[in-house]
Amino acid sequence: MQTVFIVLLSIFTFMETFSQTKTTDRQPVAAGRFYPADKSELSENLSLLFKNCKKSPNNWQVRAIISPHAGYIFSGEIAASAYSAIPTNAVYKNIFIIGSSHVMYFDGASVYNTGDYITPLGRVHVNRDIADKLIQANKVFSFPTTAHDQEHSIEVQIPFIQHYFKDIPPIVPIIIGTDKENTIKKIAEALRPWFTPDNLFIISSDFSHYPSYKDAIENDSLTAMSIISGKPRTFLNTLSNNASKNISGLATSMCGWTSGLTLLYLAEGNINLETKRLDYCNSGDSPSGGKAEVVGYNAMVMIDKEQSSTLPHTSGNSFSFTREEKKQLFDIAKKAIESRFTDNDTYVTDERSMSEGLKKPMGAFVTLKINGALRGCIGRFFSSEPLYTVVRESAISSAFEDPRFSPLTKEEYKKTDIEITVIGPLKKINNISEIVLGKHGIYIKKGQRAGTMLPQVATENGWSLEEFLGYTSRDKAGLGWNGWKDAEISIYEGVVLEDNRK
Repeated sequence: MQTVFIVLLSIFTFMETFSQTKTTDRQPVAAGRFYPADKSELSENLSLLFKNCKKSPNNWQVRAIISPHAGYIFSGEIAASAYSAIPTNAVYKNIFIIGSSHVMYFDGASVYNTGDYITPLGRVHVNRDIADKLIQANKVFSFPTTAHDQEHSIEVQIPFIQHYFKDIPPIVPIIIGTDKENTIKKIAEALRPWFTPDNLFIISSDFSHYPSYKDAIENDSLTAMSIISGKPRTFLNTLSNNASKNISGLATSMCGWTSGLTLLYLAEGNINLETKRLDYCNSGDSPSGGKAEVVGYNAMVMIDKEQSSTLPHTSGNSFSFTREEKKQLFDIAKKAIESRFTDNDTYVTDERSMSEGLKKPMGAFVTLKINGALRGCIGRFFSSEPLYTVVRESAISSAFEDPRFSPLTKEEYKKTDIEITVIGPLKKINNISEIVLGKHGIYIKKGQRAGTMLPQVATENGWSLEEFLGYTSRDKAGLGWNGWKDAEISIYEGVVLEDNRK
């Protein structure tokens, strides 16, 4: 029986491949269901989504984005946030759109090469030359284009592209039908020649499916952070760990995980690539969605750090620093500590050499670690002094004044790693569901007692939201494990800078 099935599949594949010599445009099937079918209504809808979405610095060299593909009423603003990370003046040769099949299984990928993609906004050209090359040179791309016929994950991205780009590059639409790691590696290897700064990759994927609202927030944060790690194995382990928790209703942590894994394999080992989480919501945040069984949506971006150099920029709570500014901050921290080991125990910074961004009044924490173990961490949330001054003074305090540790010795300093966390503004919250693990630090205050944990602490320790709150409340604020429940809670975002110049 299995032999007959394989023979029939081979015949079917041959017939489909032969039929692909004809030109057949891919007609919309999600219009009227996932997004408006009327051209004017769709344009107005997209304009509103981009107007209301969270904006990012418009100076990144964007290599890839992860964008949801649910109905626009649920995930449209998150998708718009992902696209908004792309500079409005960016020019790309091609846009590769990769989605994981929702409707059929096949052991490879299907790239559309028989025509163009059509939406109510018009036609988007497919680069059939690239599509043909992928099919001719790689068996993993030898599957028929019928995989695209009823699949919505690619189509839902097209109107965003049509609305956002003034000059629309040709697209390469790819559907992945396999869940085999070795096959996905082969898909990534086949795509590698085009994974360059002059091409954009769009990964079309929602995140958790059908857990409760609260469980989705925690689960989707863990999954996003595993993608940010840049390590395929960390990502796969996180998916496995999430599944092992037996979370009620959770069918998957990421419906397009195979597409996400393809991106991680493409980027693996490239130290100049960095992934950021831009925004998040789930279907429970929509007026049309309930909170019992939700679907999660992350907007994420992968940028080229070498080419994404600009001044520190703020957009909402988001900000970033150039390589030179990072170098200056770490030089300040190191020289401040080193000065205590010499006769000159006062290190004075030269304000004239500082960029305007480093002169802004901002809070910061300096964390010291030896072999991964904490050795000191002190800083300020608020400051009327410039950032470079806060970093200098926090470095000295972390090394020599943290009451949990004895003063740092010269021998210990040789083994010490320095981490700087620049703090965004505090925002008081009324519901802990607003806390996104890995993105937000928390500040708990009740009466005269208060304490904080930085954003990265929760993910570094693999804590749940309740553990993050409990440890902060008990160990930092001195309020006991459940003290946070009747305390004032504020959140903040932080940019974590690590010194990679050992």
